[in-house]
Amino acid sequence: MTTPHDVPASKFIDRLAKYLRENVDEVQPLPWATFAKTGMHVEKQPQNPNWWYTRSASILRKVYIYGPIGLEKLRAEYGGRKNRGSKPDRVKKAGGSGIRKSLQQLEKAGLIQSTKPKGRIMTPTGRKLLQEVAGDLSKEMVKTVPELKKYQGE
Repeated sequence: MTTPHDVPASKFIDRLAKYLRENVDEVQPLPWATFAKTGMHVEKQPQNPNWWYTRSASILRKVYIYGPIGLEKLRAEYGGRKNRGSKPDRVKKAGGSGIRKSLQQLEKAGLIQSTKPKGRIMTPTGRKLLQEVAGDLSKEMVKTVPELKKYQGE
């Protein structure tokens, strides 16, 4: 069984974002998503028009790997350095609204569930989806690099 631990994160997130965009109707960018920054540490809004799906896929992967995980931990994960001019840089958390709305959409889609007071965890449906996407990506990678076959768990 191939899991999201077994494939490169960037390729996995791209594949999962494409799946969410095409197949999961509950995950939709909000009207303000094209204008909003992702946190106070960034200067501009995301340039990728499909950034909402990429962020949702990344959140889903983080819930799979680190769950149970809450909003504040996710804000810290997506935060970064704030350039304060001549003063030293400081670490700032990412904005919470986009992460919270994405978590709510994923919860509505049945991929994650809330466990009070610990945070959010994967549902069996969400776990199965991530493992299927990871398995497909792993099979595709074996076609291009045959040496990776020994790392497949089948």
